[in-house]
Parts: sequence; C-alpha cells; structure tokens
Amino acid sequence: MLSSLPPWPFERETLETAREELKTRIARFAYRTGDFTLASGLKSDYYIDGKQVTLSPAVALVGLLILDVLKDDQVVAVGGLTIGADPIAAAVSAFSYFTPRPLQAFLVRKEVKDHGTRRRVEGPPLEPGDRVAIVEDVVTQGGSARQAIDAVEALGAKVCRVVVLVDRQQGGREALERDGYPVTPLFTIEEIKQRHRELGL
Repeated sequence: MLSSLPPWPFERETLETAREELKTRIARFAYRTGDFTLASGLKSDYYIDGKQVTLSPAVALVGLLILDVLKDDQVVAVGGLTIGADPIAAAVSAFSYFTPRPLQAFLVRKEVKDHGTRRRVEGPPLEPGDRVAIVEDVVTQGGSARQAIDAVEALGAKVCRVVVLVDRQQGGREALERDGYPVTPLFTIEEIKQRHRELGL
C-alpha cells in the first residue's frame, strides 16, 4: 500500500532506525575475517561481502538511506560499476519512484560488449550535463568508483557525489575527494567492526 511508505522527506527517526538495522546486518552477514585478496590487489584480514546484504530484502534500507543522502544534490540518475553497484542503484531508483523526484538507474560494464548495443553504460541514456551519483558497496582505494566516473563523464554527465556502504579507510575516499568528487559513506569500517564486537560474533 502506498500509504504505508514513510513520508518524504523521511523523518530522522525513520532514517536512524534504518541506519542501525543496516549496520547490524552488514556486521552480521557481510563482515568476514580471514585471509583475503581484495579487488585492489591488497591483502586483508577481513572482507566486506556487500552482496550478502544488497541481494537480500535489506537492500530496501540501503535505497532509503542513499536516497536521503542525495535529496539535495539534484541528481537525475544513480549507478556504478557492475556488479556490486547494480542492486544498490536499483534499490535507490525503485524507492525514488514514490518521491517527487524519481531517479533513473544505470550500470557501468567493466568492458564493452562485442554484440548488441555495445554500450559500456547501460540503462536510460545519460545526456551531457546530467547530474549523477556513483554508488558502490565498499571503497578501498577508489578504483571501482573511478572506472564508473570515467565512463559516465565520457558521456558528458557530471558526477556530483559518490555514496558507499562501507569506507575501509584505506585512502580511497581521500583520493576521490582530491579529484573533486565528494564521498559519503554510510558507515566506516570501524563502525562495522564495533557493531560486530557488540553482537559477540
């Protein structure tokens, strides 16, 4: 029922409740300890498997919170590098349908297909000057976000913000911001680790 949706703009209490629930779910289901090699090539003793959350019903919390982050940016579309960004962008776009300013979603392929439309950026076409946001589940050194930024800027779109679920605090946020792209993490890795400890996991 449409009447059951939270009011727009969302109340602070609604957002804080959603944020605490999402933090718990990331700490419980996505945070893993062990011996891992990251996409950046770095070694790590922990890993954030964001798809354990973004491919679950809890992605609705992600869509709600990111949509609130973007409410003043006047963006018309949201997306990022496939496949980590895909469910996030879809959730934000879906939630936005029930607001005064619906947003399109797009995905950025890692490589251009050799058949079909041969487009690297899939979704409703981005036009020169369109204001867009890049989303992803985790930022480490910023490489995935940078690939997405380069792809949409090649079409003439303007990236206004990068929003990530978790900032690993390993320089990616700072690198992107030095290049002029504001980065908003929903959580830092320290917040996730703290919640993990609180849960006794």
